[in-house]
Amino acid sequence: MKQSRIFFVCLLFLQCLSIASFAQQRAPFFNEIETFKKQDLVNPPPKNGIVFVGSSSFNLWPKIQAYFPGYKIINRGFGGSSLPDVIRYAPDIIIPYKPKQVVIYCGENDFMADGVTAEIVLDRFTTLFEILRENLPKTHILFVSIKPSPSRLKYLPEMVKANSMIKDYLENYRRTDYVDVYSKMLLADGTPMPEIFKSDKLHMNENGYAIWQKAIKPYLKK
Repeated sequence: MKQSRIFFVCLLFLQCLSIASFAQQRAPFFNEIETFKKQDLVNPPPKNGIVFVGSSSFNLWPKIQAYFPGYKIINRGFGGSSLPDVIRYAPDIIIPYKPKQVVIYCGENDFMADGVTAEIVLDRFTTLFEILRENLPKTHILFVSIKPSPSRLKYLPEMVKANSMIKDYLENYRRTDYVDVYSKMLLADGTPMPEIFKSDKLHMNENGYAIWQKAIKPYLKK
């Protein structure tokens, strides 16, 4: 009886180790994606909507639906995501919705990893684009240019290059658009407007989002 109890305790311990190991191996943003999926079960997203997907610039957009009345917005921005994260979760938070349009803001955080260049960002974007085109061939794809954040000035030359390369890439395909927010967020001397960013000099305040709303709205599909 004692040996049986010891065996049970050991088995339970091994199971706990296995669960802990599995939790540690979960991909980044796993919990955020699971939250989206649970929300979808309670309140299914509208059919034929517009998915906004990408990093925190979308995730932190307050009351985004109010900025675009008359459009069915599904906001799936999450954390400080990079393009590999959006690629990973496209089967969970983009493709199942069968949207008429996907609006992408991503690529800025990619440059935070060592050695990432504009060419790498373009390659990652084309991977995402090809996944979306294969699974959603009639869906319109809109890319929002990488923004000029004051806290990331040293990366701006590569970001400008990536923006240009993605813009040129999309010109080869139908049902695509590129919206330039980068130039609209600069002062006359070419530096980022400080007044449209929060104190972290990375995330935008309502003035920054007003610029984005004006730039993006003409490209949205009714």
